[in-house]
Parts: sequence; structure tokens; C-alpha cells
Amino acid sequence: MTELVTDLSESELQQQLEQYRVELTGYCYRMLGSGFDAEDAVQDTMVRAWRNLAKFEGRSSLRSWLYRIATNVCLTQLEGRGRRARPMDFGGAGTPVVESLGEQHGEATWLLPVPDAMVVPVGGDPAEAAVAKESIRLAFVAALQHLPARQRAVLILREVLQWSAAETAALLETTVASVNSALQRARATLAERDLDAGHAAEVGDDQQSLLDRYAHAFERYDIEAMVALLHEDVVLSMPPYALWLQGPTDVRTWWLGPGAACEGSRMLPVTVNGAPGWGQYRATPGGRFEAWAIQVVEIRDGRIIGLNSFLDTAVLFPMFGLPLTLD
Repeated sequence: MTELVTDLSESELQQQLEQYRVELTGYCYRMLGSGFDAEDAVQDTMVRAWRNLAKFEGRSSLRSWLYRIATNVCLTQLEGRGRRARPMDFGGAGTPVVESLGEQHGEATWLLPVPDAMVVPVGGDPAEAAVAKESIRLAFVAALQHLPARQRAVLILREVLQWSAAETAALLETTVASVNSALQRARATLAERDLDAGHAAEVGDDQQSLLDRYAHAFERYDIEAMVALLHEDVVLSMPPYALWLQGPTDVRTWWLGPGAACEGSRMLPVTVNGAPGWGQYRATPGGRFEAWAIQVVEIRDGRIIGLNSFLDTAVLFPMFGLPLTLD
């Protein structure tokens, strides 16, 4: 690293750091459950690294050093803060016959979706890309939020990034025994979570066909065609509202009732949390379409098990590179 500091130009040094931005953002997203928090954490990491480059003695790789800084930034952010949740964490399912969605909860309450481009490096090993996509699924990242912060870091480093116990211990400044113990406890906690919901790392032809049929049926607002695609345990949720519904009957009632305003919507495809998703635009009386939701669909056993509509459009649509209105 001494050679880097003395021999490289400022722009070359910046490039050395920037090559790790996407994978670091993916790491911080798994830790923090929010793309916005992850971006902030990585920017803080880069600033700290830049300021301390001259002090880096090269006893570990630049990548390992950056992960150490990013981990400390995330652990600091998580101190005294509640975990990010999904509506299903707030109690039992609601009723589809409601006059309003009720009170909204602030952005800091929710596990938020993230565009693949922000957190999945391109051009690398296909197997590593598959793991990266699998480990940003909503169900997996939600389960991570149930782990204490240091257990979360251990599990991500060991299971997702495939660091050795010794490397992880060095990063966290602890012992190999402590790392192995934390990993065992983290695995036990995740074993209690339902991680079968959601896509596999690669979306096969059958799953893609299911997703296409759903999107086309939604644009036609063909309720019966959509219901036919649902798993018997399907869950519909709409952050920032805590209301959630379960079962095809209640979802159908919702689509025919309060959700009927979605008739005539347009769907723009996006890649979100390791799988296909959509930016949904609702029709307006003026003939335009306004951003309404980022939709993330989860699949199990050839049926849709999760319908997640994230409604904070002013914040999320720019992150996904989507306009707020369509002509």
C-alpha cells in the first residue's frame, strides 16, 4: 500500500477505492436493510479510507481493509436502533375491507428494496453473482435483521462472502472461537425463519413465465387470472403501511375493493432484490400515469407467495432510475 500512496496519482488512488463500491454497498445493504443507509455507509467508508490511506501499512489487502471500515460504520449505525421490519412483523393479518390504509410508519421502520445494479457487481464470476443475488432476497435480508449486529456481520462474511473464520476474526478483532460460536447462533436463528419464500438465485423459464403472466394480468386488471397464480399462503403488503393480508380470498377482495384504483396501471420492469420486479404507475384522469409502487414478487412451489408493494415513490423511483410520471 505504501507504493500505492507514493506512486499513484490521486485519480488512480480513487479508482483503487471505487472498484469496491458496489460489493461494499451490497454488504452494507445486507447489514442495514436499506439501500439509502447502505449508500451513506459506503460513502462514509470511502471518506475514512481516503483520509487514512497513508496510515495503511498493507498488512491486509485493500479490500479487507475497506470491509473492516465498512463493518465498523455499519455497527455504529446499528447501535441503539431497532431492526428494519416488514409489515408481517407487526402482528396478525388485517382485513381487506377497510376505508383507509391507516397510519404510515416512517422510512426507518421498513426493510426497503434495492436495485440489483447498486449491490451486485457485474462482469465477475457467475457463481459469485448468483450468491450475491440470492443473498439480497427480501426474505433473506429480513431474516438477517433478526440477528444481533455482530452475528449479522459474521454470517454475511462467512456464508455470503466466503471469508475464513480467521479472516473474519481478524476483521472483527476477535477470536476464531468467538466467530464460530457467533456463526452457530446466527445459523440457528435463521433456521427458525421461513427462507423458502422467494426466488432462487436464477429465475428459470417457468418462473419467468409466471412473472410475465402476472404482469400482463395486472395491466389488464384481470382479477381471476391474477388469483389463479397465487399460493394458498400468499401475503400482500404495502409499506409504509403496516396493513398486510393473507390468502387468495382476501387478496382478491382487496383487488376488487380498495385496490381497484390500480386498474389500468402500467408496469415497467426493473431488477430488484435479485429478481425481476416492476415500477407500477397508476392511471390518472388526465391520461397520464403516476408512480405508485415498486412491486417485488416472491415465488414458492410455482405460485406467488409474496406481493410486496413499496409505496414511497418519491424516494424509491429515483433510486431505480424510474420517472415519477409517464405520458
